[in-house]
Amino acid sequence: REAFVMYLKKGHEEEYERRHSEIWPELAALLKESGVSEYSIFLEKETGKLFAFQHNTGQGSQDLGQNPIVQKWWAYMADIMETNEDNSPISIPLREVFYLHSELFIITKGFMDGMSETVKNEEDKM
Repeated sequence: REAFVMYLKKGHEEEYERRHSEIWPELAALLKESGVSEYSIFLEKETGKLFAFQHNTGQGSQDLGQNPIVQKWWAYMADIMETNEDNSPISIPLREVFYLHSELFIITKGFMDGMSETVKNEEDKM
């Protein structure tokens, strides 16, 4: 899994969404072939921060900068994003500090449900 922050230029929120809703099939295929099985981007509108999350089983999008399809996408997006000189989006990797997997959640929920039942039984005795 990988997460990072990018920056959208103010006033381009709708255009950013439009371009991503029409993502190029060749870019989507490249991401999938490279091992990206999930990719979400969230916008914090006040600051223009884009929070991106990817589940990777191989390379992530951040490793594909030499690919011509990626370079073409960067050029396409450069007018609405904060970018480096090569048109790549300014991107700050984020360190994961917490993760809860659904299987763990089920176990934890079962434990907590059991604890609730125990507390209820103890209250009934009082």
